[in-house]
Amino acid sequence: MGFLMEDVPEELLVDIVNRLEQTADRNSVSLACKRLCAIDGEQRHFLKVGSGVHAATEALTSLCMRFPNIKKLEIDSSGRKSNPAKQLANGGLLLLPSCCPSLTELTLSFCSSIDDSGLAFLASCPNLRSVELNFAPAITCAGILSLVVGCKNLSALHLNRCNKVSSDEWLEYLGKFGKLEDLSIKNCRGISEDDLIKLGPGWSNLKRLEVEVDACHRQSKVYERSSVDKWARHQSRYKNLQELRLVNCSVAPGRGLSCLLGGCEALERLRLDMCVGVKDSDMVALALKSKNLRSISIGLHPQYMAPVLLSNPLRLTDESLRAIAAGCSKLEALELSFSDGEFPSLSSCFSQGGVLAMIQSCPIRVLALDAACFFDDGGMEALGRAPYLQTLKLAECQGVTDVGMQQLLRRFPRLTSLELRKCVGVTDLGLKPLIGSCKLESLTVQGCSRISEEGVRGAARTVSYEQDSPWIH
Repeated sequence: MGFLMEDVPEELLVDIVNRLEQTADRNSVSLACKRLCAIDGEQRHFLKVGSGVHAATEALTSLCMRFPNIKKLEIDSSGRKSNPAKQLANGGLLLLPSCCPSLTELTLSFCSSIDDSGLAFLASCPNLRSVELNFAPAITCAGILSLVVGCKNLSALHLNRCNKVSSDEWLEYLGKFGKLEDLSIKNCRGISEDDLIKLGPGWSNLKRLEVEVDACHRQSKVYERSSVDKWARHQSRYKNLQELRLVNCSVAPGRGLSCLLGGCEALERLRLDMCVGVKDSDMVALALKSKNLRSISIGLHPQYMAPVLLSNPLRLTDESLRAIAAGCSKLEALELSFSDGEFPSLSSCFSQGGVLAMIQSCPIRVLALDAACFFDDGGMEALGRAPYLQTLKLAECQGVTDVGMQQLLRRFPRLTSLELRKCVGVTDLGLKPLIGSCKLESLTVQGCSRISEEGVRGAARTVSYEQDSPWIH
């Protein structure tokens, strides 16, 4: 006995469509019949408009009419930089309040034709909570101000390479009247890390902060003592921050961010990448305050010296690691990376003993070491006794050889994922204990010149193998 599509219950068709995760699959289903096309139009909540469509504004109009319940919209014009006529214009944003009334998240990338007047149209989107702008050269602080004033429910704002945006009134407005919980400022030359003090009372709402400074345009001005005092006075307001990511920032006495590390009681995730001036005392203060820390990533160059702090080289030692090991009992992920594997003096930076102290004191489940020349076979043997370690990532750790690898792989209690990248001391022999053992869920080998494809076959349930092209060497 046959049946018609019209006989299928609406709820069943909706469930079928919602189970399709791939956009291509949903597009194919919508072509099957008008009923499925209509259901897909109503149930589609995410839309990405890339550089492949012709005449972006017209295409966006058509798509928004077909998918009226869109909640998350991404527009990427990166392929149209040479042809502004095909880029999304201000008029494209004008239609969003009426055509996408449910819009909550908007990302605009490389939309160089969008300026302050276009951004002002977003103030009429009542449900907009998250805005991300990537390379918006025509937008200024006036446009950002109109956005934060109009969008009363804005909780996340990400600015990346918006070089005409300064830190004028919009930061102060967010601090006094906003509900911002997630702020990301990356490579915006008009905004320095110390300008963030203008958030004032708004720091109490902030749960995630990401600041990335363009290393080629690091500001060298010396800030007045009064500016640093303001950071210190607001220290009690940093307590709700859960995630902090600082890249190429100056964290040193005389700079405001030095006050931040010691005031984040709720901090769970921390990343410090090439931050100049971080010292052991900062990390000790962090360990004393941030008892809920679960993930920490530190990337540094031991020979790096800030152009603005020539007398203060970037310096962290095992004192930092031991303080975190003693104070952060919930730490589960540790990542240490160095831009150069050659160290002038191991005593001026971390050592294998400091890393192992954290492994022994904290329930470390994920360990990633990049260009850590101090880590050798002795460290690998100790990792074999790590009771919680599940994921190990080693990159350019030239002190690790087959001996250490075998000591780890013959003992490890819980390790399920192993990643090796450019570890020239490891050969097929080092991975031999894994062959046919079915102990590992995944193994990734990339650029390890002495490990062959045959040597990884059967070493894990999922294996990824890649060698660098010959011209790289």
